Amino acid sequence: MTTETVDATATAGPARPGRRGGGGGGGATAFWRYWTASTVSRLGDQVTTVALPLIAVVTLHASAFEVGLITGAAYLAWLVIGLPAGVLVQRLPLRGTQVAMDLVRAAAVASIPLAAALGVLGLPQLVVVALLVGFASVLFDVGNSTFLPTVVPKEQLTARNSLVSGSIAATDLAGPSLGGVLVQLVGGAASMLLDSISYVVSAALLSSLPHPGAAARPSGGAGMREQIREGWRFVARHPVIRPCVADATAVNFVCGGLMTLTPVFLVRTLDAPAAAVGALMATGGLGSLLGAAATPRLASRFGGGPSLRGAAAVSTVFALLLPLAGSGWGTLVFALGNAGFSAGVVVTSIVTRTHRQTHTPPELLSRVMATVRFVSWGAIPVGALAAGAAAAAWGPRTALLLVAIVSVASPAILLASPVRRMRELA
Repeated sequence: MTTETVDATATAGPARPGRRGGGGGGGATAFWRYWTASTVSRLGDQVTTVALPLIAVVTLHASAFEVGLITGAAYLAWLVIGLPAGVLVQRLPLRGTQVAMDLVRAAAVASIPLAAALGVLGLPQLVVVALLVGFASVLFDVGNSTFLPTVVPKEQLTARNSLVSGSIAATDLAGPSLGGVLVQLVGGAASMLLDSISYVVSAALLSSLPHPGAAARPSGGAGMREQIREGWRFVARHPVIRPCVADATAVNFVCGGLMTLTPVFLVRTLDAPAAAVGALMATGGLGSLLGAAATPRLASRFGGGPSLRGAAAVSTVFALLLPLAGSGWGTLVFALGNAGFSAGVVVTSIVTRTHRQTHTPPELLSRVMATVRFVSWGAIPVGALAAGAAAAAWGPRTALLLVAIVSVASPAILLASPVRRMRELA
């Protein structure tokens, strides 16, 4: 579970950036086809979320720090090309780029079962695959995040974002459970084939879409560096987006730590089998689904500001339950903490993402999204490596406690910002 939270993201499709609120027949058809492609791909991703660290921990006997290297590699791309990605998305053909990135990811993931069959699979390959998938995902995801506001009226954005987050939460719920069962039955490397196939299916669906219209480009012939600066300045000077990005950065540091520590903690500290690991990780999807379903009602009844602050506090409380989990029935404590933390993170994500989509000029949206992700998602590899090093020094349970304590930074940031006085994020 990540925040930018999860930008999760609004699903991309062939519409003209800069044109708001259509939702007509063609736009609706494009949205649902893109939604199907993203959902299929996401399901495969969630199988890999379980399979990849289990390959490292069980098959290759990797240390917690080595698992952190894999997690960090998957998100390093946001630090390397996160900022230029927003400009590149405006310059490259959207459909062709999305299809190409799907095929790159399919080939990278398929190399793992191939190497395992040949008896040459090792930790360096897992790190390289994570890097390749991460770089391809940056361009794919930034393109996705600019689509929804172009086909959905502004007043429907919260509901549509909840739908998108809800479908992602459903795959987050089903995918890890499926992944755990597959690992138990056929092994980690073979289960990676499902993710590779999901990318191919996504590419086929996307390639069937008509070519999108040309993206709105900045006027005045500004170069890439100036375009990046424009997006950065907008985020840095905005009284609501700026603290929300700081909050997302703190949460994503925690999420990076949890990605590293969860499989190690469950397998080596709690002695959970692969199928149980998948089920326990899937509780995050259950929490996300509940959070996504509740967000429109929460925002309508209490306002975006109170919903945001309350969700940050809730996620912190539940994060502190994670290191208290024990073996056997004690794993239910982990399940409860994971579900509650994820629910709070998703509410935060939907509220802040909707605000960005409705308060950012269309011509800046892809660059603002890229800037937000560069900063907030850049914390994920840092958190992953820090958690791995902490686990190597003091053990997984102590490292998990330290990561949970860091989550207190999320509500603290919001309460120290103008958001603490706002009912609506306007």
